[in-house]
Amino acid sequence: MRFKVLLIDDEPGALEGMQLWINWEELGFDICGTCANGAEGLKLMASLAPDLVVTDVHMPLMDGLEMIGEWQKNGNKAISFAIVSGYSEFEYARKAMRYGIAHYLLKPIEAEEASHVLREIYRELLHEAEKQQWSSIASREEQVSKIRQLLGHSPAPDRDGPDGLEPLSASRDAWNICLVQTEPTSYAELRGIASSLVEQQSAMFLIDLDKNRFGIVLGYSPDDGQEDPALRMLADLSARFAGHRVFMAVGSPEQSIMRLASCYSTAEEAIKHKFYDPDYAGVISYESVDNRKLEYRYASIRLVDSVMEAFNLLNAAGYQDTIAAEAERFRNLRLAPETVKKTVIHLMYKMKEYMEESGEQASDVLAKYDVSALADSVMNLNDLFDLLLNFGLECIDLLSREQARKSQGIIQEINEYIREHYREGLTIKKLAERFYLHPVYLGQLLMKKNGVGFNEWVHNLRIEEATRLLRLNQYKNSEIAERVGYVNYSQFLKQFEKRLGMSPNEYKNRN
Repeated sequence: MRFKVLLIDDEPGALEGMQLWINWEELGFDICGTCANGAEGLKLMASLAPDLVVTDVHMPLMDGLEMIGEWQKNGNKAISFAIVSGYSEFEYARKAMRYGIAHYLLKPIEAEEASHVLREIYRELLHEAEKQQWSSIASREEQVSKIRQLLGHSPAPDRDGPDGLEPLSASRDAWNICLVQTEPTSYAELRGIASSLVEQQSAMFLIDLDKNRFGIVLGYSPDDGQEDPALRMLADLSARFAGHRVFMAVGSPEQSIMRLASCYSTAEEAIKHKFYDPDYAGVISYESVDNRKLEYRYASIRLVDSVMEAFNLLNAAGYQDTIAAEAERFRNLRLAPETVKKTVIHLMYKMKEYMEESGEQASDVLAKYDVSALADSVMNLNDLFDLLLNFGLECIDLLSREQARKSQGIIQEINEYIREHYREGLTIKKLAERFYLHPVYLGQLLMKKNGVGFNEWVHNLRIEEATRLLRLNQYKNSEIAERVGYVNYSQFLKQFEKRLGMSPNEYKNRN
């Protein structure tokens, strides 16, 4: 630790000698200024705030002892003093003891003697600095403890808060709190950054709240409409958080720190609106969202049904459209973020359960997404729905590839079954139930394999068999229609003419 020293002597040679003959840097001091009389010394002490003043006794305008007495009476900082005097002034210099000055240097100054005295002064200054530091820490901790009480009990405007906060409250014209919500994994790092800045301010305090949230209590006194340094510090803090997902919000200011619970309540309301901010950077204020209310009523069943329908059908495009439409709907509704998050978590768990039932190959996809951590995460609407979209699309892609692999072996079996049973009242639904496939997916498989849809494929098989029976010339047309699976002759006639361009009788006559 280094201390600042101010040198005062009306003799230029003596002043220069003190600077050159003493190794101030080695002794732990930095010379912050020099002057030639007590009057000028008072001004420099006020502007430079030295820790130590080494001063001559006899000087023009104001001597050293007068200067010391004046400073001790009116100065705003405790300063250590060392007297420099000639031999003939020794007894006079000892009178300085009544000012509490225990150190003196005899002219002409000897470097070794001065070093001995200055080392002793350095130890005293270091001890006093440590005492002040611990005292300051204890005082801040006590204030933090009392501020916690304010946040926990929400006192009414006319009710006294914890004793001892009145002087602190009166030291600033306004008080507020900035809530900072972080990812649990980055909480310690970001809290450390905030703490290093807050500790430099006399009317700012860091309060630990929930497991991934802390508050910065700040007192400030705007001057002629200019922004207070404490408020600028919040902007600086937000810039330092760049690259992290962080929500920051300040409440509505109050004139007294005793009303801090009110600030906290409005900051909590404001921070919810960061969910709809596309950028994590910046600090949102309650005043900017006071007229924008959040909606808490929402029936999630419609969204869940729509999403799961597209998911079950392995309809990636439909799934993507549903997610995009619902995100826009939430944005327009200004739905409370906790409601949106619960809905997304519910959906992801449903898809996760579906994937787990599909087999071990799903584990790689599921391992990438920790759904259980979402509840405490800091995510805006865009990122949350991107997560939901990517999760669903990866699941659909995996399931599609898995079903495509399995379908290669089963599609031939399905076609053989259709050939054996096309005369019956076969439907895509019955076929899907038999082979444990979704009807839409089964229809897609048959289209890909046969080049035509299921119904067309069944009609083709029936008419193909009908032409064979017509060539035998053993049955009536109505009997043939019934034998190939038509209960309605007109339907048989329609499908026959559609495929062959002639009636069954014309076909029979030609063959």
